[in-house]
Amino acid sequence: MSDLILSPNLTRADDFYADLLAAHEGLEQADSDALNARLVLVLANHIGDNAVLKLALDAAALKQE
Repeated sequence: MSDLILSPNLTRADDFYADLLAAHEGLEQADSDALNARLVLVLANHIGDNAVLKLALDAAALKQE
């Protein structure tokens, strides 16, 4: 099992954020939510390790509390 990387690890993070915002531009809330859901599934498939995905879910849930 791999460890979940929580420290900054994204090259050109500002560029990715701009691309993410652009992908959502002009979308209704339901379409924006659907885009996010598809993105999560695409990235989960890329990761492909259920243990790492569970760690990510747990980390994301903690951020909301």
